[in-house]
Amino acid sequence: MRDAKTSSESAGHTDTQRHAGEEDARRFAVAVARLADSLKTEEIQVLDLRGLSALADFFVIGTGTSDRQMRAVLDAIEEHARGLGRRPFSTTRRASTSWVLADYVDVVIHIFDEEHRAYYDLDGLWGDAPRVEWQPAAQGRD
Repeated sequence: MRDAKTSSESAGHTDTQRHAGEEDARRFAVAVARLADSLKTEEIQVLDLRGLSALADFFVIGTGTSDRQMRAVLDAIEEHARGLGRRPFSTTRRASTSWVLADYVDVVIHIFDEEHRAYYDLDGLWGDAPRVEWQPAAQGRD
C-alpha cells in the first residue's frame, strides 16, 4: 500500500509541476508578444499548441517591418529571456532576414517579413490551435 500511495503522490506532484511549467510558458509567450508589439511587430498571434504538437507548447508569430526591426525584436526577446533565466535552444542569425526564429523549447517565436509569413502560413497550418488572448502592455507599465 505504501508504494502505491507514494507513486500516486509522485504522479500528482509531476502533474502540478507540468501545469506550472505550462503556465510559465504561457506567461512567457504573452510577454514576448507584448514586447514584440512594443517594437512595432505587426499581426501578432500566440498559438496554444498544447495537445496538438510535441514541437512546443506555444508559438508566437508576428510580421516584422524590416530586417533591422526583426533583428532588434529578436535581440530584445533574448535580453528579456535572460532576465528570466531562460536560454534559447537555438536562434537564427543572418545578415539579411526574411524569417527570424527563437526556439525556447516550450515557446517558439517566429517573426517573418510579410511575404514569407503569407508563404509559410503558420497561422493557417495551425488553424485548429486556440489563440491566446493577449493585450499590448499598458503605457508606462512594465
